[in-house]
Amino acid sequence: MELQGKVIYAAEKRTGESARGTWAAQDFVIETHDSFPRKMVFSVFGEDRLQRFNIQVGQEVNVSFDIDAREYNGRWFNSIRAFDVRQIVANTAPAAGDMPPFAEPAPAAAPADPFAQPASGDSTDDLPF
Repeated sequence: MELQGKVIYAAEKRTGESARGTWAAQDFVIETHDSFPRKMVFSVFGEDRLQRFNIQVGQEVNVSFDIDAREYNGRWFNSIRAFDVRQIVANTAPAAGDMPPFAEPAPAAAPADPFAQPASGDSTDDLPF
């Protein structure tokens, strides 16, 4: 799944030790630009991903994520984990005042005549007309 929005919060990075070694995770909140804005908190797990994504508060991003749920002591909890975060680059189109003056379009090439005869003078077809 994907969601686009502005990063409005970055929590402190969490680190720890497991049987596999050290781990790092960080939570972020984005807000959509819908007429009724929605907020979503998502986690990025892994020091390599945190460095690669380099998420900063105020950035416009497109977050690709997976949703999973798990049960603990009879209660269910959702987990939204990002596997890709891409920064959205602002549109670099020139403003209306910066547009070049109107230019005439190039003339269109004449359409090919479907009934034209071959260029060679040899007309050896066996058509009656």
